[in-house]
Amino acid sequence: MSFHIDATVRARNLDVSLSLGPAETVAILGPNGAGKSTLLSVAAGLLRPDAGSARLGERVLFNLDGGSRVWTPPHLRGTALLAQEPLLFPHLSVLDNVAFGPRSAGASRAQSRETARHWLAEVDVAQLAERKPGQLSGGQAQRVAVARALAASPELLLLDEPMSALDIHAAPHLRRLLKRVLSGHRALIITHDVLDALMLADRVIVMEKGTIVEEGATREVFRRPRSQFAAGLAGLNLLAGTVTEDGLRTFATAGGASLAGGASLHVAGHLDDEAEPGQPGVAAFPPSAVSVFLDAAHGSPRNSFPVAITDLEPHGDHIRVRAGDLAADITPAASAELGLEPGSRVYFVVKATAVQVYAA
Repeated sequence: MSFHIDATVRARNLDVSLSLGPAETVAILGPNGAGKSTLLSVAAGLLRPDAGSARLGERVLFNLDGGSRVWTPPHLRGTALLAQEPLLFPHLSVLDNVAFGPRSAGASRAQSRETARHWLAEVDVAQLAERKPGQLSGGQAQRVAVARALAASPELLLLDEPMSALDIHAAPHLRRLLKRVLSGHRALIITHDVLDALMLADRVIVMEKGTIVEEGATREVFRRPRSQFAAGLAGLNLLAGTVTEDGLRTFATAGGASLAGGASLHVAGHLDDEAEPGQPGVAAFPPSAVSVFLDAAHGSPRNSFPVAITDLEPHGDHIRVRAGDLAADITPAASAELGLEPGSRVYFVVKATAVQVYAA
């Protein structure tokens, strides 16, 4: 049984098509405003798209493209949405919050409570069954929300940044819990955290401006990102262009980097086995491999990029020097010696051996 959705929401510039296999968890990544939450709202039935269709197994969730337009209401879709906030019913006990789903689906009071107790035990909060939501910590409340979602026996779980409202102590516990309970379930999870994607997702989809710009197996996307957003999460610099015999031909505006001038640039690097000269490609290299100079550095083989510094920020025991989407990590002593500040014109220098070039 699979899930497939095609949806267009013109007012929000959303135009996506994606599928999930049985028992597959897919993480949706992207900057704010990319359309991630809009996509989940369409799948959950909270937002009606202008066009498209969606199917969950044999059930048609909506079909707005044909003559007989179909729209299945949220409570009949077989989906469950877990939002950033738990949104528990404040007047019900924890047990009755979790029992609400099966009870609404027609189960008896005894059956629904038995199901609720099972899932409260699964998320390790069975001892809180008689408490009211106001008596719970943030982490406890989100665990109850997970149990409530699963108690409804959904065929598709929709998770909208479920860890974002938790503190640094509660988030790891919930992440481990989700890793366990998502096994065997089909789920879409929105996250900004690379650790969520690595721990929970079989596959990653990157969205920008309402469309899917990159997708693939989770570890492969972070090992060889093809979008600026994925590269940023993976901690890599990324330049897009055309593959050459010994690297990449790119432009000064590539990837939003603050490169000085406007001419095309050649980036020397190691070509991946699948990279062919003349095809679109990307060059990736870590900020730790970048040195900063006030003058152009010479020598072979190395790359020297003229850039304008946009920001300086602490990064562990180093200073991260940003030039748009490009970054270099240098010591505080080196930054002070160079007299760096936003607006400074410098050169980012990286050895060709540290640059990986692969097909886009």
